[in-house]
Amino acid sequence: MNDSIRQRRLDATPRGVGVMCDFLVEQAENATLIDTQGREYIDFAAGIAVLNTGHRHPKVIAAVQQQLTRFTHTAFQVIPYENYISLAERLNELAPIAGKAKTTFFTTGAEAVENAVKIARAATGRPGVITFTGAFHGRTMMTMALTGKVAPYKTGFGPFPGSVYHARYPNELHGVSVEDALKSLDDIFHCDIAPQEVAAILFEPIQGEGGFNVAPPEFVSALRRLCDEHGILLVADEIQTGFARTGKVFASEYYPDAKPDLLTMAKSLGGGFPISGVIGRAEVMDAPDPGGLGGTYAGNPIAVAAAHAVLDIIEEEQLCQRADRLGAALSEALIGTRHPAIAQVRGRGSMIAVEFNHPATGAPDSAFARDIQQRALAQNLILLTCGVHGNVIRFLYPLTIPDEQFSRSLNILTSILKA
Repeated sequence: MNDSIRQRRLDATPRGVGVMCDFLVEQAENATLIDTQGREYIDFAAGIAVLNTGHRHPKVIAAVQQQLTRFTHTAFQVIPYENYISLAERLNELAPIAGKAKTTFFTTGAEAVENAVKIARAATGRPGVITFTGAFHGRTMMTMALTGKVAPYKTGFGPFPGSVYHARYPNELHGVSVEDALKSLDDIFHCDIAPQEVAAILFEPIQGEGGFNVAPPEFVSALRRLCDEHGILLVADEIQTGFARTGKVFASEYYPDAKPDLLTMAKSLGGGFPISGVIGRAEVMDAPDPGGLGGTYAGNPIAVAAAHAVLDIIEEEQLCQRADRLGAALSEALIGTRHPAIAQVRGRGSMIAVEFNHPATGAPDSAFARDIQQRALAQNLILLTCGVHGNVIRFLYPLTIPDEQFSRSLNILTSILKA
C-alpha cells in the first residue's frame, strides 16, 4: 500500500478497525489473491472462514447473477420468496437437530447468536445464558457479553447486558479438564444463578477465536444431560465450524448423542455473501410471536441464492472428504517439523491450528506466532492468529484450493518453521 492510500485510510476510517495487511486487493480467484501491484498471495484466511468454497466460485457467481435478473430485495417479512423457503427446507434436513426443525435467516453471525438468545428466552421464559471462557460470539453488546475474551473485543465498551455467565471450557493443554469445566458450571448454579433460571447454554463445538479448541465428546454429552435435567436449551454456535470446514457439514454431527436444540450459522453459508441463520427444534423456534424475529436484510435473496450454490458445491465436490484429506496433510506437515515451540496441533477436518509455547518455560509465545505469520506473509502466504493469548495460528484455506497450491503452501510453512 503506498503512502497516499495508507494516509487516506487513516484519515477516512477509525483506528478501531484494525487492518492486518499492508496492501489492497484487486482480484481474487479460489485461494489466490492479487493486489493492486500485481503480486499474488495464497489466502489461508478466506475472509475469516467465509470462503470454504473459495473466492468467486463459478457456481456461486452464476447463482447470484441469475438472481440479479429477477429481484434483489423485498424484505421477506413483507413479500416472501421461494428460495428462502427452499433453503430453510434444505438446512432443516441437513442439521443435526432432534425431531422436526425450522430455520430463520439473518445477515451476520452476531445477529444469529442474538436471535438464538431471544428464541431461547422466549421458549423457556428464563433470562440466564451460560457460555464459556475463550468463546467468541460477536461484536454487538449482547454478543460481547457472551464472548469470553477481553482484548480487543470488549475493552472500553461496557457495561454489558446482564444474566450472562462464563464457565470454563475444557483445555487439556492449559490444565482444564472436562471435570474442571463441569465443576465450573456447577459453581455457577450454586453461586450465580439457579439452573431453573437459565434459558440456554451456548458453546462452540470447536472454539474459533479461542484457539480451535475441540469440545471433548464426554463434555458435550454432559452438557446435553445437564440441559435435559434442568430444562435448559443447548445452543451450538457453528458460525465458524459450519459447512464442511471440520469434515462434516456441521461439527455437531461429531456428537450424535448430544444434538443441540438450536444451532447458529453464518460465514461460509453464503460463499462470500452476507447471510446467517438459526436452526432449531420446531417447537422452540415457534416460541417468539409473529414479528419477533426478522430484519430488513434478513435472508436477502441474493445471499440466499449464493447459499443454495454453496450447498450444491459441498455435495458435488465432496468438500467434507476433501477437508479431511487436506487437514490430515497439514497436521502431518506441522508435526513433522518437530519444532520445539509447537505445543499442540489440533482440530478436526480442515479446522486445524498450531499453538506455540516457549520451549523452556511452556508459557504461551504470541511473539513467535506473530513472527511466523509475518514470515509467511513475506512469502505471500496469508495466515491468521487466534487464541486467548494470541499464540495460535489457525488455517482457513478454501477447501477448493488446488492440490499444487496447497502443497506449495505447506512447503512455505514448513521451511519457515525449520529455519
